[in-house]
Amino acid sequence: MEDGSLVALSGRLDVTAAADVRNALARAVDVGEGELVLDLTALEAIDATGLGVLVGAHRRAQRAGRTLVLSDVPVGVGRLLLLTRLDKVLATRRTAQAPDLCA
Repeated sequence: MEDGSLVALSGRLDVTAAADVRNALARAVDVGEGELVLDLTALEAIDATGLGVLVGAHRRAQRAGRTLVLSDVPVGVGRLLLLTRLDKVLATRRTAQAPDLCA
């Protein structure tokens, strides 16, 4: 995360973790350039507050001239993005090593 280009999230992104994750993502946006990739491979669950954190990071990245990309989105998180139509707002990517979890 030192160059602000990759942040890996794990566990649950919910109301309990939201403030810490929001601050970490803000720092990552502010110190880097280009794409900011969020590796979600180990993300177990996300709630509405967590979705708000992702949308806020997306907006902050846009204001900084950067692009936020969600990488290797787990199935449950991918479904939630589809249901909330955030799949139209937040860019996603699957790496070659990762199984197809968004299908």
